[in-house]
Amino acid sequence: MIRKGGPSDISEELTAILAASRAELIEQWISIYKKPPPKGISHRLLAYSAAYQRQVKAFGRLKLTAHRSPSRTDKRDKTAPTALQVGTRLIREWHGQTYTVDVSDQGFLCDGRHYTSLTQIASAITGVRWSGPRFFGL
Repeated sequence: MIRKGGPSDISEELTAILAASRAELIEQWISIYKKPPPKGISHRLLAYSAAYQRQVKAFGRLKLTAHRSPSRTDKRDKTAPTALQVGTRLIREWHGQTYTVDVSDQGFLCDGRHYTSLTQIASAITGVRWSGPRFFGL
């Protein structure tokens, strides 16, 4: 069933793989991996595995970077701080109590106390270490 060919040949083969019976897929698994599939493996996973191996044979393996999640390959800095303008008001409800934080030119003001970071405020509110921007939904 596996043969080198153009994209239309591979497309036809992949369609045939997805339509194959469980017994046929188990035979393909054994010929590919040289051992029986795990007990309870779904028909769909057997088919996907056979289809993937067919594509590898036709086109070669994916590069390591293609296996990485998009977040690992994205070079942009996702942790850049959000710039809050002076006068911005953040409101967060925590365990039934509403907390209001005002952004000032010297930091943050919450419940009449001055803080230099949102993390300090989040930790004071929750009693545990929290990421301030995450706690306030930024």
